[in-house]
Amino acid sequence: MATIPSSQVTAAQVPTGPSGGTEPVSAWAPLQNPVFRSIWLAIVASNIGTWMHDVGTAWLMTSLTPSPLLVSLLQTATTLPVFLLALPAGALADVVDRRRMLMMLEAWMCLCAFTLGALTLMGLVTPVVLLVMTFALGMGAAMDAPAWQATTPEVVPKPQLPAAVALSSVAINIARAVGPALGGFAIAAAGSAAPFLLNGVSFLGAVYVLYRWKRAPRESALPAEHVTGAVRAGIRYVRNSPPLRAALVRTGLFILCGSGFWALLPVRGRLELGLGSAGYGLLVGSIGVGALTGAVLLPKLRPKLSSDLLVAGATILFAVAAVALAYIPSYQLLCAVMLAGGFAWITLMSSFNVAAQMSVPSWVKARAMAVYLITLQGGTAVGAILWGALATRYGVRTALTLAAGGMLLSLAAMTRYRLTAAEGINLAPSAHWPSPVITDELDQERGPAMVTVEYRIDPARATEFRQAMRKVSMERRRHGATYWHVFVDAEDPARFVEVFIVASWLEHLRQHERVTVADRDVEEVARSFHVGEGPPLVSHFLSGLEGRQDPKARSGTA
Repeated sequence: MATIPSSQVTAAQVPTGPSGGTEPVSAWAPLQNPVFRSIWLAIVASNIGTWMHDVGTAWLMTSLTPSPLLVSLLQTATTLPVFLLALPAGALADVVDRRRMLMMLEAWMCLCAFTLGALTLMGLVTPVVLLVMTFALGMGAAMDAPAWQATTPEVVPKPQLPAAVALSSVAINIARAVGPALGGFAIAAAGSAAPFLLNGVSFLGAVYVLYRWKRAPRESALPAEHVTGAVRAGIRYVRNSPPLRAALVRTGLFILCGSGFWALLPVRGRLELGLGSAGYGLLVGSIGVGALTGAVLLPKLRPKLSSDLLVAGATILFAVAAVALAYIPSYQLLCAVMLAGGFAWITLMSSFNVAAQMSVPSWVKARAMAVYLITLQGGTAVGAILWGALATRYGVRTALTLAAGGMLLSLAAMTRYRLTAAEGINLAPSAHWPSPVITDELDQERGPAMVTVEYRIDPARATEFRQAMRKVSMERRRHGATYWHVFVDAEDPARFVEVFIVASWLEHLRQHERVTVADRDVEEVARSFHVGEGPPLVSHFLSGLEGRQDPKARSGTA
């Protein structure tokens, strides 16, 4: 919601294109859902408040200091908290009541916005105070962003999810188009404190919507994960998901250079072009109008172009917008170019976001999106410092030109890291692992636990089998394995034994809940090499260092 600067993050668009996908069944159907409708209206109002706040901080900082570095540090103060806090926040959002968590965080940001407004009214704001308060507000945004990213699937039926995320994108870009201009007019009419106070009011609206939401209880036969274990599980998933890693690499490479545009926009508009508050607000609003146009047109473009081709074209267009910002002196012409820049930005952000969303199942959604936000906002924070320092030393034009060149160079990663890798993957739970048959009551926290799977393989096909098992390895590690290997019997070259270890018996039971249809397909390929009678033999073991005979469990599969 308003906690994520909408210049940084957008909701995903429905994945359609040459590589597969489906069209939304109804663009407006989710608005018939009272809960989603309330959240959608709150998103519009709250993001308008956020954009007014962003214009207010940029205007106030350029009033306090002419330093490009200090102005660009506003981006760092906004985005660095995401880099520091998003992953534990994502883990927390996956294991606690998201509704209560979000209410507390929205209340915190409401307090920060009102405090900054009061300090501004009293004339007590310095560049350092403004950065500190921006950082405090960013801490709240960092903590609740993963929870909001994972909330939409909870409040709409699965068939309506593509339309719901598309509507969220429309809401964000309505705010992007309206908020900056309103922020500029609010400053002109009521002073620099007005955007901050109005943003505080928008947070109150979000708290009210969350208070009225009666969230369904979490459904799982197993106890919730501990936060530290959830963090480790999230990191483990990211390391072993090639489609997610591709989305993260592409996002990070682009945003490191693309952040220069946003970091230097206030310096170029206020200090070099001499724009007033209303003029600056309209300039930023032009980007929002272009983004809103893109949100409407993208569903028509996606069936015709792949995600990688869309991103390549949008990257080139956004690089052109950065160069135009550096060199075009005409305000009217610059606003026209910013329309194209907004279109490019929404294309890029929605494509990166949807690639990350499609790469992960629901159980790890908030954690995975936290890593995505860390990549996005961390790259923005580092980039803001880099381009602010370069602008201070060499000038704004040089810095923006170099940033545009870096964006174009980032396209080289497309040859290895393709966004289309996530398309067509079925991550719905498969529940194809039967429950292990145990001979005694177990302490679920006991561990480590070891699982073995015995295969009979034609030695002539052993190389093919090993290649298939590499994908099985990534599946096991994604879902909790801390160790994995395949051994071959020295006396019987047809006997292969897969071994994987998890931290506890409870963690292995969680693996049973986490396996997906895509995982089942991977396992079926590997098991097609099995030539023994019956399915591969699966055994479960627990640590034998606790002074008693450990039960051993057997079943037909892991």
